[in-house]
Amino acid sequence: MDYLLDLFLHLDTHLGEFVSLYGVWIYGLLFLIVFAETGLVVTPFLPGDSLLFAAGALAAASLLDLRLILVLLVVAAILGDAVNYSVGHFVGPRVFHAEDRTSFWHRLLNRDHLREAHGFFERYGGKAIVLGRFVPIVRTFVPFVAGCGSMSYPQFAFYNVMGGIAWVGLCVGAGYAFGNMPWVKDNFTFVVLGIVFVSLLPMAWHFFQRRFHHALSGDADTNLE
Repeated sequence: MDYLLDLFLHLDTHLGEFVSLYGVWIYGLLFLIVFAETGLVVTPFLPGDSLLFAAGALAAASLLDLRLILVLLVVAAILGDAVNYSVGHFVGPRVFHAEDRTSFWHRLLNRDHLREAHGFFERYGGKAIVLGRFVPIVRTFVPFVAGCGSMSYPQFAFYNVMGGIAWVGLCVGAGYAFGNMPWVKDNFTFVVLGIVFVSLLPMAWHFFQRRFHHALSGDADTNLE
């Protein structure tokens, strides 16, 4: 556990070591990590934003090829979400099949959840796919739930590509631009935590915005009464 925490918080150091030890194989490792973090529901704990930032910093130090990692990691992110969607689309109807709520499992695996998920993604699907990319853990589950809810695949694919390009481009670009500044290198732990915090801001803003609108709607209904 201590090793995993150290690996997560000091990715810049470890990635540099991996580059010197494994050379070009580091590109395959980066591809696999990004693919697994976005494509497998069982690996949401893998580093995402911070890994991309560290890769960008290594590219700025000429230890990695910037164009190659951008292409590879965009492809990994898009393929990961596509696989996750497909698994959700296949598994969802077979797992959420209960038609009543007579027991805990029937309530948990009720088919109504699929209908609600479908309605949500038909209405907010684009925002959820793109913004979800920037939120740790959430980005692993959003495509799976989109598949479970049978979100239109052409719509999902469009936002999947847009979100993948934006996520990888921004995070790697930030690492390339700022990763080798002395303050950033000396305080990489705080930078990683800052990336996680900033990643959560869009979802927090959307949540409070919805709560604010609901509160206004409630006050309006009260006044009408």
